[in-house]
Amino acid sequence: MNKFKEANSVLLKEEVVKGMQELKAKNIVCIDLRKLPGAVSDFFVVCHGDSNTQVESISRSIVNVVLDDIGEKPWHQEGKQNAEWILLDYVDVVAHVFYKESREFYNIEGLWADAEIEVIPEED
Repeated sequence: MNKFKEANSVLLKEEVVKGMQELKAKNIVCIDLRKLPGAVSDFFVVCHGDSNTQVESISRSIVNVVLDDIGEKPWHQEGKQNAEWILLDYVDVVAHVFYKESREFYNIEGLWADAEIEVIPEED
């Protein structure tokens, strides 16, 4: 992998996490897909909120933090209508913001269990 591209995707992943943390997202994990053949992205960053309002607010925070800090906008967004699973696709990094029950149902971490998964400690 190109070192410049890798550094950019790591920075983008960190900014996505920062946006999640700003609104107290729960159980943040980073799934490193870089070593998996055929992976669609470098990282998936997954979290959940306790209400549809919090899910929507977390996704808005991610967009604002990433745009303010590194000038990137999501290439594609999905799920804002019902706010049970909002996907923000930055190409190299994809943020998944779930409502808790939807996260358990879709089990993204289980689907990508062969990838390295980093659990982000919750901030006080």
